[in-house]
Amino acid sequence: MSEMKSDSPNAVPGKILVGATHDGARAYRYLALSLANRHGLISGATGGGKTVSLQLLAEGFSNAGTAVFLADVKGDLAGLSQPGDSKPAFVKRAAEIGLDYEPDRFPVVFWDVFGEQGHMVRATVSEMGPLLISRLLDLNETQEGVVNIVFKVADEQGLLLIDLKDLRAALTYVAEHAADFKVKYGNIAPASVGAIQRQLLTLETQGGDKFFGEPALDISDFIRADRDGRGAVNILTAERLMRSPKLYATFLLWMLSELFETLPEVGDADKPKLVFFFDEAHLLFDEAPKALLSAIEQVVRLIRSKGVGVYFITQNPLDVPDAVLGQLGNRIQHALRAFTPRDQKAVRAAAETFRKNPAFDTTEAIMHLAVGEALVSMLGEKGAPEMVDRVLIAPPAARVGPIAPEERAAMMAESKFVGKYDQAIDRESAFETLQGGGPAKSGGGMLGGVIGGVLGTLFGSAKGKRLSPAEAAMRSAVQSAAREAGTRIAKEILRGVLGTMSK
Repeated sequence: MSEMKSDSPNAVPGKILVGATHDGARAYRYLALSLANRHGLISGATGGGKTVSLQLLAEGFSNAGTAVFLADVKGDLAGLSQPGDSKPAFVKRAAEIGLDYEPDRFPVVFWDVFGEQGHMVRATVSEMGPLLISRLLDLNETQEGVVNIVFKVADEQGLLLIDLKDLRAALTYVAEHAADFKVKYGNIAPASVGAIQRQLLTLETQGGDKFFGEPALDISDFIRADRDGRGAVNILTAERLMRSPKLYATFLLWMLSELFETLPEVGDADKPKLVFFFDEAHLLFDEAPKALLSAIEQVVRLIRSKGVGVYFITQNPLDVPDAVLGQLGNRIQHALRAFTPRDQKAVRAAAETFRKNPAFDTTEAIMHLAVGEALVSMLGEKGAPEMVDRVLIAPPAARVGPIAPEERAAMMAESKFVGKYDQAIDRESAFETLQGGGPAKSGGGMLGGVIGGVLGTLFGSAKGKRLSPAEAAMRSAVQSAAREAGTRIAKEILRGVLGTMSK
């Protein structure tokens, strides 16, 4: 980690340097760490500098000891793992705003849903829950209702849904016993079941089956620091994942919900525990049903009390619903182009999201910003947005751009997580339980396994062994108690705001 000069604009305690105005006065603009969990937005047209702004903030958070998560959708954020290469444009920009350009690298951990360019990332179907599974499969309201029934039955009967074959098996089980469940849960139409099965097949062909399984990601592995006290920069390799936009958006939303359900309340801290950058944010909201949008709004509103800041990156602020946009207090707006009346309307709408500066016309400024220049409005000391300024964005210290395969391999070899997530585990779950005859015949799925373990410990294997009357009575009592406890546990499974399993 390079040492900063004490009088450097980069060395202001509790703040991240964003850039400086170039109106002759050279006023520096900062993001306050104590207000960084009030979320933010980086927007602008392609080629305007959004990625550089994202990388600059990620470096600032890491230097402050805050962990970072970001998705690398184009492959050019991997450079955070390597020292900057003193590009002439960056050296020039540093001089323009009164800085010495100092290359640096950051403690990067690579992750990958497909396990090709990073540590494998998995979740179980049970953890993801019915709402996000339905979103992932692009189901209509009726089909989503069937998925909800499947999860309800699985939760109550102790059917552990780990991977897609478990979900298929549970769906088939519910369909075959539709008459039994109809009175309690409502109609389960064969046409809906068939449609869901087809969507599961489509998801498998897109590689979605690799994402579901064990060992599932321990979200606390994201919140780490290196020996210098800098926060880990967790980079999800997402170039291939972006070919399946719904899988990409649903996966990131699941991660956000995991943070929300897992982390304890911390209130207003000096800095966030983790900052979550959501690139291509429009994919999260495109065609999302009202119930999902409402849940996303609630998570964004509440997650800041868990010490998490969420920063959306998208081309236009209008890509984000008003209810969410109103919660994004820290804003960096790069150039937007206005060639059509519709474009002009979008520019005016973007300008109206800022607190006006009488020194310039915000609408005109948005259309004439140069590359690496942005309109910046951060939250002030009292939590209110500062007046918008036209700012030259400071240059990142790490490399901006892709890295070579051998550089990535070297980083992977040094990772603390080598071996932890690499090998998939396929333990007994709903598929095996239902293959064995279902919950009633096999002893209640995962709960049956618990019961069997307890009885085996107390009595040994019952096969070929005759129990005394006392042992038989004890075995019966333990079995009854275990089943009762198991049923109570299954019925008390709680699901959070987004339907994911509450921790």
